[in-house]
Amino acid sequence: MKSAVILAIAATTLAACNSERSPEPVDRAQDAVSAPVGEVSAATMGSNLVSAYVPSAAMGDMYEIRAADLAIERSRNEDVKALAAMIKADHTSASSAMKAMLPQAAPEVSAPTSLDERRQGLIDNLRSAAPTNFDSVWIDQQIAAHNEALTLHRGFSEQESPLAAHARSVVPKIEAHLREAERIKAAM
Repeated sequence: MKSAVILAIAATTLAACNSERSPEPVDRAQDAVSAPVGEVSAATMGSNLVSAYVPSAAMGDMYEIRAADLAIERSRNEDVKALAAMIKADHTSASSAMKAMLPQAAPEVSAPTSLDERRQGLIDNLRSAAPTNFDSVWIDQQIAAHNEALTLHRGFSEQESPLAAHARSVVPKIEAHLREAERIKAAM
């Protein structure tokens, strides 16, 4: 937790020092802070409570779909574009499946309709990435986001909830996305 606080302070300092320069160093610092924050949140609240799992899973899917759209539009790498198309299709399907389950599986919980500040920040950082750095930024975000998603869904899959079956069903696709993102990163 101390590391996250130190990184947040560093990101704020960088923002103040670099206000007239490229935002990319600050964006990288923000993305770096986002990864451990997401992992801790997924491992604690999201993996244990329906009221935390549903919004976390829904926002994860929304982020993935929006990030995939940006990659399809901006990437210069055919492997990145192919992975983005796969991610968009799989996360759209997962999102629809979970939303269809909610009225019976968790009627007291509704899926959010917008991203939280952390995930919106990731999207903003993708939008501001220089064309030459976009693929690298996108792949790094995907690796972090899919590790977070695996923590969330694997953890929740052990709960006694009708949504646990959904969590189990999406894990293999998330694992496949992560493997492909890691393969692409290694080839860059």
